[in-house]
Amino acid sequence: MRQLRGQERAITANRQTNWAFADAYVAEDEALRWARDRAEEAGLRSVSPGTGAALRLLAATADAKAVAEIGTGTGVSGIYLLNGMRPDGVLTTVDPEPERQQFAREAFRAAGFAGNRARFIPGHALDVLPRLADGGYDLVFCDGDLHECLDYLAESLRLLRPGGIVVFEGVFADGRTVDSTAQAVEVQRLRELLREVRESRSLLPTLLPVGDGLLCAVRRS
Repeated sequence: MRQLRGQERAITANRQTNWAFADAYVAEDEALRWARDRAEEAGLRSVSPGTGAALRLLAATADAKAVAEIGTGTGVSGIYLLNGMRPDGVLTTVDPEPERQQFAREAFRAAGFAGNRARFIPGHALDVLPRLADGGYDLVFCDGDLHECLDYLAESLRLLRPGGIVVFEGVFADGRTVDSTAQAVEVQRLRELLREVRESRSLLPTLLPVGDGLLCAVRRS
């Protein structure tokens, strides 16, 4: 990488400051902080506040009544999604680790959501998703195994209604996605995902620089 000079350094520093400010713009309540603490104790990385706020906005924009989430974690992203969904909306969330989902149950309860607002399904995503209804979802949020991101995309296109939104978290992979050096298989999969979403005639995409990168696309009618 060439050395940055003068104004280039200032622009880069300003961008980093702006991104950090934007990512911390939304304050989090006690339930979210509790869920974050549980994730940290379990060695999991939760979505950033900026990413969560974007998820909440997307769910509200879609007037989402049915949302599918791949990767429950300890409930951080789920709280944001539920906050953006309709009051009668139901979040279907899938995770291979039931103990994480128990933390998410507690977090949702602490955030004030009734028990019938979330459906927890333990299991491997690619085993569970085929059992969900075609065209039955307004938004699908993918935060699972990066090796399987292309499979998640295929399932999401089946699950989404026309006008529904698919979202992938972590597509920057800590900067590895745009690094020209040889990368691991999961990064190569992410590059394929980005290319496929961008070139798809059935999707209208954008890439948001929040958290570790948020790839969003609307399914055309």
